[in-house]
Amino acid sequence: MSLDQAVDAYLDHVATERGLARKTVEAYARDLAAFTRSLLARGVRSPARIGATEVRAHLAGLAEHGLSARSQARALAAVRGLTRFLAQRGVLADDVLRHVRVRRPPARLPRALGTGEVGSLLTQPDHRCRGLRDRALLELLYACGLRVSEATRLRGAQVNLAAGFVTVLGKGGKERVVPLGRHARAALEAYVQQERPRLLRGRPSPFVFLGPGGRPLTRQAVWKLVGRRALAAGLGRRVSPHTLRHTFATHLLTGGADLRIVQTLLGHADIGTTQVYTHVAPSRLREVHRRHHPRA
Repeated sequence: MSLDQAVDAYLDHVATERGLARKTVEAYARDLAAFTRSLLARGVRSPARIGATEVRAHLAGLAEHGLSARSQARALAAVRGLTRFLAQRGVLADDVLRHVRVRRPPARLPRALGTGEVGSLLTQPDHRCRGLRDRALLELLYACGLRVSEATRLRGAQVNLAAGFVTVLGKGGKERVVPLGRHARAALEAYVQQERPRLLRGRPSPFVFLGPGGRPLTRQAVWKLVGRRALAAGLGRRVSPHTLRHTFATHLLTGGADLRIVQTLLGHADIGTTQVYTHVAPSRLREVHRRHHPRA
């Protein structure tokens, strides 16, 4: 087995057997292509010869080229996945990278909007012709904490307006059920009944949010929409669809929601990913401590 064959087999494994998202597989492919070039430059042409020394040399090369600790950690994750895959198939004797580490990058605290800022964003007048669609989309992103890819792929069969919830297909093909809330539900009803039929122009489409010609709305279009509405609301340029997801989680925790519930609603496989939101709601933590600790 050559290096390229080993990488191809691993990428096929994570795409088909583990069900990772296409964007994630593409990121792994880029990182492993760089790793393969590094191995070939050092005269390593067989995956059986991959060792900790080669990986450390690769990481050192990335650092010399100015890659951040965060990018190095991502590259190591891709390489570690490859070596574990090869170890499971007997190509490598063991997980050769168990002792290889990179400096853990500092956690980036997510930016969350205040309730007043959210209200300004959602109710900001938009004189374009897709006001109902845009309002429904923004309300959904905030009410349900969806990733932008989950919103653009949302199908009509996943939305239950009568019961007031959506069934979201998240990373790895995992499903989760998220309540809509009355504002998002009303906005979706108005869009589905009044504006979506005009976008379809008599042609069928399973997708909820549509663009020109009845085609599914793209991720780029959603980013542009959020940025345009944020600027109009005076919120600056650093507001994205992911900001609304962060805000959804932060407002739930600030309001007293259990961290495990927020983890489920966000679709996080690991609660450690959700715990970053505890750092953006210190006022809630102080209030819980004051209320429940006997000497607070």
